[in-house]
Amino acid sequence: MASEKPDVLLVGPPKPLIVKGLSAKFNVHPLANAADGKKLLADIGARTRAIACSVVSENVTRDIMAHFPKLEIVSTFGVGYSHVDVAWATSHNVTITNTPDVLTEEVADTAMGLLLSTVRELPQAERHVRAGKWANADYPLSVATLRDRTVGMVGMGAIGQAIARRLDAFKVPVVYHSRNAVPGLAYRHYPNLIEMARAVDTLMVIVPGGPATRNLINAQVLEALGPKGIVINMARGSVVDEPALIKALQDRVILSAGLDVFVDEPRVPSELIAMDHIVLFPHLGSASVATRDRMDQLVVDNLLAWVAGQPPLTPVPETPWKG
Repeated sequence: MASEKPDVLLVGPPKPLIVKGLSAKFNVHPLANAADGKKLLADIGARTRAIACSVVSENVTRDIMAHFPKLEIVSTFGVGYSHVDVAWATSHNVTITNTPDVLTEEVADTAMGLLLSTVRELPQAERHVRAGKWANADYPLSVATLRDRTVGMVGMGAIGQAIARRLDAFKVPVVYHSRNAVPGLAYRHYPNLIEMARAVDTLMVIVPGGPATRNLINAQVLEALGPKGIVINMARGSVVDEPALIKALQDRVILSAGLDVFVDEPRVPSELIAMDHIVLFPHLGSASVATRDRMDQLVVDNLLAWVAGQPPLTPVPETPWKG
């Protein structure tokens, strides 16, 4: 009977795949559909042990989780999980799961698309054609090329390594910065980010968000990168000091930037929008139907494994499964 199913709170849009996938084993309560969200939390709080989150733009705060004294698991969409209060969850023995791996290749493809678009000014050239300008003048030669560039990867996790493999195929030299060297990788490791920025002319940023990486790419890093420098941000908007980046682009401290993420999405600073020498994507990293479906399914599969008494498939390191 439906009443015998465990309850799960769904935070974020009630995506059909997630709702349908969970409905066989759970009573699903979409917070977005509730006429009175506070009343819903109060009504189901005493008995609910699981939360699903369908987007990274919705925060699973301690205030939400505190409504559920029996809470055991939060299954969230996305690789990054800074939208979940990890410290609170950890201190209350709540497991958090995310959706890594299934989006690795898609994000790496997008990263290469953004890099090529930025270096070769491809969106600007396309606008030149659409505006009818080609009949009067060829589009100017691009200032930059991949042929003489070295890419410094800021972060070398699974997605970083997938991007590096693609750069290998393009015959573009790769080095990387991370807290620790990754065993088995042949790329040169720079423990110091400033030193790497001085040694390269392109930064590909692909690290998790959160306090540890906030404003990691700051004015000092941008100055070290220099006037040929290009920053590609595929991580989180918070990783780049946005005002410092804007000033560096305005003052031509660096050459250009390709940004897929922003501090206050979907609101993009007007100063960035006004610049025609940079490329802006609307957070497209994993945004294909096929990949987003796989991510949604992993949100479901983590909860189905948990409710069956099995280990969740992809618990995050801070809250390992101890069942």
